[in-house]
Parts: sequence; C-alpha cells; structure tokens
Amino acid sequence: MKKVCLDLRVLAVRGRWFRAGVIGLAAAMALGGILAASDAGAQESAATQPAKPKTSVKKATGSTHKTGARTGTRPAARVRGKHRMSAAARAARAAKLKRAFVASTELRPMAQQLAATRTAAAYAGVTSFARQHTGEAAAAAYLALGHAYLLDNRYSEAAANLKQAQAAGDSLADYAEFLGAKADHDGGNDAAAEELLKGFAERNPESIFEAQAPELEAQVLLAMKDAAGARKVLTANPDDAGRSGYQLALGEVDQTQGQPDEAAKIYKHVLLAFPLSSEAQTARAKLTALGMEASLTEAELRSLGDAYYNAGRYEQAAEQYHALARQSGGDPALRNGFAVAAAACDWKLKRLTREEAESLAPTKDENGARRLYLLMELARSRDDLTAQETYVDLLKSSFPRSQWYAEALFSSGNMYMLRKDYPRAVTYYSELAERFPQGTNAAAAHWRAGWWSYRQGLYPEAAKIFEEQIRLYPQAKETVSALYWRARLYEQEDHQPGLAAAHYRKLVANYSHFFYAQMAKQRLVALGDAPPVAVPALEKYVPTAIPKLDASFPAGDPHMVKAHLLVNAGLSEYVPQEIAEAPGSSSWSGIAEAEIYTSYGETYRAMRVLKRALPYAASAPIQSIPLAYWRILFPEIYWDTIQTESAKNGLDPYLVASLIRQESEFNPSAISPANAYGLMQLLPSVGRQMAREEGIGSIETRQLLDPVLNIRLGTRYLRETMEKFGRVPEYALAAYNAGDNRVTDWQAAGPYHGVDEFVESIPFTETREYVQGILRNQDIYRGIDQFAKSAQATQRADGGAGTGNKPKAELSAALTR
Repeated sequence: MKKVCLDLRVLAVRGRWFRAGVIGLAAAMALGGILAASDAGAQESAATQPAKPKTSVKKATGSTHKTGARTGTRPAARVRGKHRMSAAARAARAAKLKRAFVASTELRPMAQQLAATRTAAAYAGVTSFARQHTGEAAAAAYLALGHAYLLDNRYSEAAANLKQAQAAGDSLADYAEFLGAKADHDGGNDAAAEELLKGFAERNPESIFEAQAPELEAQVLLAMKDAAGARKVLTANPDDAGRSGYQLALGEVDQTQGQPDEAAKIYKHVLLAFPLSSEAQTARAKLTALGMEASLTEAELRSLGDAYYNAGRYEQAAEQYHALARQSGGDPALRNGFAVAAAACDWKLKRLTREEAESLAPTKDENGARRLYLLMELARSRDDLTAQETYVDLLKSSFPRSQWYAEALFSSGNMYMLRKDYPRAVTYYSELAERFPQGTNAAAAHWRAGWWSYRQGLYPEAAKIFEEQIRLYPQAKETVSALYWRARLYEQEDHQPGLAAAHYRKLVANYSHFFYAQMAKQRLVALGDAPPVAVPALEKYVPTAIPKLDASFPAGDPHMVKAHLLVNAGLSEYVPQEIAEAPGSSSWSGIAEAEIYTSYGETYRAMRVLKRALPYAASAPIQSIPLAYWRILFPEIYWDTIQTESAKNGLDPYLVASLIRQESEFNPSAISPANAYGLMQLLPSVGRQMAREEGIGSIETRQLLDPVLNIRLGTRYLRETMEKFGRVPEYALAAYNAGDNRVTDWQAAGPYHGVDEFVESIPFTETREYVQGILRNQDIYRGIDQFAKSAQATQRADGGAGTGNKPKAELSAALTR
C-alpha cells in the first residue's frame, strides 16, 4: 500500500474517547509520582545547570539597519538569560505546574479534538468543561478555546476566552497573555493588547514568546500611533535583530516616522532574505503600497521565483515568472527566460501543453536547453520514443554541458529502464555519469549503469563501475549496494574470497541493519574464515558518529511539566519549543518530547519525533543508542494481538510489526491518499474480503480503523500474499506495496541468481526501499529484544543497577499508581 500521508483523529473508534481519558489520567498519576520525587532535587539541578550563552546579533537601529543571522524563527534551545528564574523559583514553578497538569488531565482528549477539528461540537465540549471547573482546569480549557478561536480568526471570542484563562489561573500565563495580545491586536483592540505586552518578559521569565513579544508590541504601538515607543521596544532587544518579524516591525517604524527609503530597504531585505515567510508577503505588500516594488531588480525578482520553485511552490513561482515575462519590456532574452521558467512550473503542475512548449523561443542559451528538456519530457509522457531521442540528441549537439542535458539523460535512462530496454538505459546513465560526474544525479546514474550492466551479465564492466562508485561516491546511498555487489563479484566471478570478505565486513560495520548488511552476514558465514585483506578504497568508510543521547531527563524541570500541560490544553504545537528552553536539553529533548506523546498513547507521534531526531538510527549498532530510544522508534504496541494473529497465520511477529511501522507508523487512524485504512493500510475491498474469509461477515469501512480487527485481517492478507509467492518475504512485501501483477511481471524479467538480485532489480524506488526497509526493521526488532534481555540480565546480576531504562512491567506499574 502507498505510504500514509494523512492522519485522522478518529477518537470515537472502539471507545477511544473513554480510553484517552483513562490514559491521560494514568499519565497524570505517573507524572505526579515522578515530580513528587523530583521536586526536592529541582533546586539543586537548576543551580548546577549553566546558563545558556546569549546569541550575539548586531543591533539594528536608526538608519543603518544591519542584520544578523538569516533565520526567521527562534533558534532551538536558546535562553537569553535576561529574565532567568532563580533555582527556588524554578522549583516552586514546577510544583505549581504539576498541580495544574493533574487538575486539567480530563480536558486533554476534548482539547486535542478541538485543536484538530474546531467543529461546533468540539467547541461546545470544551466550553462545557470550562464552565464546570474552576482554577487551573478552567484556565486550560479557556486557553484551548482562545487558541482555537484565534486559529479560526474569530478574534473577539479568542480574546474573551483568553481573558477568562488569565482570570482562572496563571500556570500558562505567558500563553494566555501573548495569544490574548495577538487576538486583541488582530481584532483592533490595541490598548488591551499593550496592557498585556507591557512588561511581558519580566512577568514571564523564560517564556518561549520572549523574542516574539517585542515584535508584537511594536506592531501594537504602531497601531496606537506611538512609533517612538515601538522603536524603543525593538532597540531594547537587539539580540533578536536577525529575525524576520523584528526586521518587518523595524521597517514599519521607519515608514511611520517618515523614512520611506529606509523602510523600503528593510522590506526589500525581508522579502529577499526570508522569501518563504509570512513576513515576506507583508513586506511585499508594504513595498507595493509605498510604490517602491519597482525598485526590485529583475535579478531580485527572479531570485524570488526561484525560491518559490525550489520550495515546490510552483503556482506561486509560475505567477512570479509570468509577471516578469510581461514586465520585461523590449528585452526578448529576459522575457524568454521568464517564459521558459514559467513553462517549467506549468509542467510541474501537469498543465503544460506541447504547443505551449514549442512556442517558446529556440534560443542558444540555457533557456533554449530547458525548452528542449521540457519538450523531451512531454514526448516521454506521450510515449513518443522518436521525439524523445531527437530532443536528447539536440541537447547533446547544442548544449553538451547544460544541466538540462544531464536531466534529460537521467529521465531517458529511467524511461528505458522501466521499459526493460537495459542496454539503452545503460547508455543514457553512462553518458550522464561520464559528462557530469559531480551532477545532482551522477551517483544514482553511475550506480544504475553498473547494476543494469550486471543484470545483462556484463560482469567485468559492472565490477569496474562498482569500484568507481565506491571510490567516487562514498556518501551516496547507492554505494551501499555497490559494496555488496562488488563483493559478490569478487566471490563468484573473481574467486577472491578475501576481497569479498573485506567488503562484506565493511557493510556490516557501517550499515548494521541494512538489507545488504544482513545479506553480507549470510555471505560471510558461507565464506568461513576468509583471510582479511586491506582495501585502501574502503578506508574512507567509517561508522556514523553517534552524539550523546541521554535516556533520562529532569522530569521536574518547569519547561518539561509545562510541555505536559500544553498537551492537556490542546497546544501540542508548542511542545518542542518549550522543551528546548530547558537547560541542557540538547542531549535529551527528543526522548523527552517523544515520551510525552507515548504516555498518552500517541505512539506514532512519538516515533516521528525520534525519527527526525535520530536519522542515523537505522545504521547504528543497537548498543550505541539507549534502549529507551529504541522502544519508541520500534514500538511493540498491540504486541499481544500481533503475536496471536501472527502465530495463527504462520508469520513472524517481528515481520508484522515491521510492516505496520512502515505502513502507518502505528497510527491506527491513518488513511492514505489511496484510501487504505488503519495500521496495516488495508483497502476497503481487501478488508471486506478478508472479513468474509475470517467468518466475520459484512463490515463497514470505518471498522478497519479498529487496531485489533485491522491486525487480524491484515495478517490474513499478508499470509495469503506470502503463500501466493512461495512464502518468500521479499516477493510478498513487494506485492503488498505495488500489487501482485507488478511483482509477477518483475519476476518474469529474470532469471535471478538469488532474491537479492530480485530486490535490487525492482524498478520502483519506493517499492525497493519499502521491501528493504521492512526487512531492516525486522532485524532491528530482533536486536532490540536481545539487547533488552541482556540489559535485564545485567540489572539482575548488579542487584538492580544497569542501563537506567525501566523494564516494561515497572513502567506499567508506575502508570497505574
């Protein structure tokens, strides 16, 4: 099935409303126990943590507006230290936040649904909760309402509810004040907004809004006709001068104080330095209002279009290029360049016609090369091989060094590879690798030239290309395959077991769990005691360095407790920023955030956090990363059901868990664009068929979101697919992703000397990586459980001391206390 791209919060499935409340209450009890133990040590912890250094950014004042780092957002883990709390104040703050968290626990499922859907029913549920409670529970509910109304641009309702949040409690006072000020300002009540922002940092030390508050206050003061006050607010916070919001506000101050030229310079800077930000859009509107958008040169405007294009904003880029084409006056070269760039956007948007592409000027520059490339792509899409070849030949003769010739070569190679015309595919790939060795697709094309030479039995040519790949492209993902297949040729064709073993060992050492590392382990067993051989080309391959990762973190830190409280209030989007403000969080922020979501049963969200934080995990030895991280990266949720249904269908439960991880990341409510449902991403037609075979009878599509039923039906379907393909996992997994007919077609393209050859020959990159990824996951699952058993044995031998990771039974007990 296609990879999941859409998550739906279906809280009503199998009583999840009830379970969410129970999980939240258990989490509250667990956190209460943790914090009770940690409160006493909070003062000592805070006192021993060094303050984070200030980030130096040049001040922007007067008419010489210098800027610092080009970043539109607050740097992670930054605390300026200007308004730091004392250790005693932090301990008291943590205790107060803990009480607020416990008081508002039952709000969480309602607040989360309101944040996700903002329906009338969701608003009504949270409103009812707010009115039925007092103190911090009510404050969290009113904050959830205010935040949701603000997202819906209902400013008066947002301001009213945020004001009630401030009156009911102050545990999240900085959120209520800042969001309340924003609602007041956007709603036109700037006097009220200024009351909330004046002295904000002093009242709310260490708030994540410390950098944004001066920017908002400057906007408020400008609206109140106090430009001098706005400038004073900004210049009092020079550390934030590199932010796009700061610069935009400073430009507006200049404009208000009668310095339009200076304002225009700043607006122009914001637009060009932060082209994808919301501030850039405002800056452009300001330039237009000043009548100074014309001061932007064509090169600068082109840079904007290119920024939009490179970010995948093709509609916005097309609009920019078309406008430039109209404005280019009498310069036909410039006008044509913009027209070609606009046509490229239209091609990306699948609306460029052959006639439109042919009408572009056939110039002798890069625009002419791009025109031919677009015509080539259109010929490929209509399966016109004669036209495709003609356009590539024209590119070769007229633009032999153009990047568009390189792009055309790669696209053409892919086309012939999919058509199973491997000699012609290799010709195009080889041409690209030879002419553009440092190009974007050079490593991929070079590898494909080698692989499809191998598949044609041209082993000497393939060996040469594999060796070049290993030497020239050590960082390319395709080189992992080259290491393995060069070893296979050393072993089977060259009869040099020592050289083969050297390559296999390098694979195992550097890419522990990759598909080819698993294959390499099998080959090393078959080789026996092959003598070690030194291979200079392999010396550059060293294992990925693993940064320091702490498995424990200060649960009693105010920012940590506050992060839990934010989830209760439906403000999960602020959790990463809040955790990043905690002193020393760089080595544990990922696990801290992930465990918050895990404690509420949101396994998929926790996993995504650590997948982003640890992109190297798939190649890391199990022992190099704390067990707590692995348990979130490779969860065993629904494990009893997985084991039961796997045993019933003769499947390895690790394989089933690995497939679920790849398909849905353990999100039971996942629905893909292809309309596949639940953990194992079943199409409704497949689900209904499996239900009939299971004797369940007729089911509704929504029932596929039931995790237990989904696993039951999914494992049956996987078993049937396995049986259809001789119980060879690689074939079955490829069919699960791409369909039975495609796999049958790929099998017919053989013969293959082993299943490893079949996997590498899968022409769809998504399916090939899907198969390899699941088999990698399966290996990691086994390794994690072995690591856990070893750690537990060590703990028993040490009388309880060991890895510092709680066994599952102990953690479960903590959650129910």
